Parts: sequence; structure tokens; C-alpha cells
Amino acid sequence: MTTCVVVRKDNQIAIAADSLVTFGDTRLSNAYEANLKIFQVGDSYITLAGTAAHFPVMRKLLTEMGEECRLSNREEVFATYSRVHQILKENYFLNTKEDEDDPYESSQITSLVANPHGIFGIYSYREVFSFDRFWGIGSGRNFALGAMYAAYDSAPDARAIAEIGVRAGAEFDKSSSAPFQIISVAMQPNIDVPASPVRASPPAADDRLSGDQPPQ
Repeated sequence: MTTCVVVRKDNQIAIAADSLVTFGDTRLSNAYEANLKIFQVGDSYITLAGTAAHFPVMRKLLTEMGEECRLSNREEVFATYSRVHQILKENYFLNTKEDEDDPYESSQITSLVANPHGIFGIYSYREVFSFDRFWGIGSGRNFALGAMYAAYDSAPDARAIAEIGVRAGAEFDKSSSAPFQIISVAMQPNIDVPASPVRASPPAADDRLSGDQPPQ
């Protein structure tokens, strides 16, 4: 699977992901394809865990939502991902079934969102969490969470903590690997201000890969 993390510290937000894609026992590393697991929609950066099929679908879907794609607070994220679920069913033939006892239809997606307003986690039943410090998803998440917990107070900023998290995931999880995509943005002074619609914006200046290969 993957290791993906989001971090919030002081006035900085960061999101990071490894670059390995797996198909059963087969590994597709960055040496064979540039596997960027973080994509931008407006001022938000989004990553996913699960099947690789999610990435082109979610990138296209969220971009085409235009002003309906609002991700500035927990309520907006929930509303947006609820709409996403409906579109996935109608246009992309989503299989919503996980277990017989499912309380709701599953979106089959685990996602992290980072933007100047905060860091958020979204799970398959559209559960939305707004994190105060950090979180991780994917098969390497437990290694990442432990490493970020140990480093949070002493690390200089959110970007450094995010890199520590994905490095730990790649070190111990067989389905995660360097190089890493790490993006950091400044946090808005007031996280609770009313949100405005998501609009297109240029890529962050520090969006680059780090790890065994030089920055690209």
C-alpha cells in the first residue's frame, strides 16, 4: 500500500507520501514510473491509501467539482466527500459493499487533506477528522505515527516531522519506499474563519521529492 502523513505545527502545515506502488507481489518503484501520490485541488493537497485506481478518478472528480469542492473545515470536507460518494456511484461504478453489517455504503477510500486551514482525515463511511498535530494512513501508518509522536516536540517544523514519518514507514513497511513527496504550506492565522470556495492556484514552491534521489 503506502505511507502518507499530515502534520500541523505552529504556523505550518505539511503533507508527505512515499512513492511505491504495488500489485500483489510486484513492486513498481519510482525508478520505473514517477509515482506522485499527492495532488493539488485549489489550495488543498490530497493523498489516498488503497487501490491505485482511486488516484485518476479522485483527481478528475474533485477538479471538475469546481466551486462545489470545499475543504476548508470539517463540515465542508464531509459535504464534499458525501457528494464525491454520489458521483463515484453514478459515474464511476463504485462498488460500495464491504461487509454484510455495513451501517452505510462505503466509499472505499481513505484520504488525507492538507491546506492552509488545517489537516483532515476521511475514511470509507465519510467519517471526517480534523487533527491538531498529525496523522497517517496506509500500511506504514503505525511506524509513521510512532516516529512522529517521538519527534513532534523536538522537530523544528511540520515539514521535518512529516519527513520523519514517511521515512519511518519506508524503513519498516514492505509496501512503502523512498523517494518522498513532501509539501508544506503556511497556515492561515485564524483556522476558524469562514471558508471560501476552492480555486485553482499554482503548485507550491517546495513541492519536491526527497529521499534516495536528488530533488526533482
